[in-house]
Amino acid sequence: MNSASSHTRTRHRATFSNTVLILVILFLFLPLFVIITYSFSASKSMEFTTFSLKWYHQLFFDSDELWRAFLNSAVIALSSAAVATVIASGAAIGIMWYRFLGRQYIQILSFLPMVLPEVIIGISMLIFFSAVRLSLGLVTIFIAHTTFNLPFVYLLVTARLDEFDFSTVEAARDLGATEAQSLVKVVIPSILPGMLSGFLMAVTMSLEDFVITFFVSGPGSATLPLYVYSMIRYGVSPVINALSFVLILSIMLIAFTLRRFLKTIAASS
Repeated sequence: MNSASSHTRTRHRATFSNTVLILVILFLFLPLFVIITYSFSASKSMEFTTFSLKWYHQLFFDSDELWRAFLNSAVIALSSAAVATVIASGAAIGIMWYRFLGRQYIQILSFLPMVLPEVIIGISMLIFFSAVRLSLGLVTIFIAHTTFNLPFVYLLVTARLDEFDFSTVEAARDLGATEAQSLVKVVIPSILPGMLSGFLMAVTMSLEDFVITFFVSGPGSATLPLYVYSMIRYGVSPVINALSFVLILSIMLIAFTLRRFLKTIAASS
């Protein structure tokens, strides 16, 4: 009886878990399927009429401002993520392995951008740029995105360093490697999966950020989220649906391409 009742409870828990999983997946991905469906509709309203590719034609041949905003977002995302990855990786190595005055305070302060509301960060950045008389534009957006991306990359690299075997560095030094050579040939290859994960997260967060970008952007520096927001007053064009589908396909392709690469690196380290 006990075995039968235990099996029944396990089956009920499995059924409940599967139901919750399905509901969560639907909640997350159903809006994407709606966007993809309406990107192939000939109607501009929220009614699917006939199948059409006119919004894709308009996207690729008659949306210069949209692509300019997307290019701004892509350049800022890639550059700020790269700089944040380098700085955060160096900071993680220094804080984890070295002892210096104020180390604990720096470690605590590094998490502030993660817990502070984006409105506070955006306003503080705006006040800072105004104080140093730096004109608002792509440069200020780049600085702001680099700043709020740092703690996320730092966290992922730190998690990788927690599993790092420091004896490999000692072995490299015993073989005559300098500190710089040990860093380049031993440490970085070992933490590279964490660095790449942090870089991809930083790119994603930069591409989707609106609040901070809204405060620190200037004339002619609109990113994709700002451009979409400016379209709301006239009604969002289905061209955005077409662009969303193109971005979804591109991200899926990049994710599947990097998946095997990250697995190979993680297995060899």
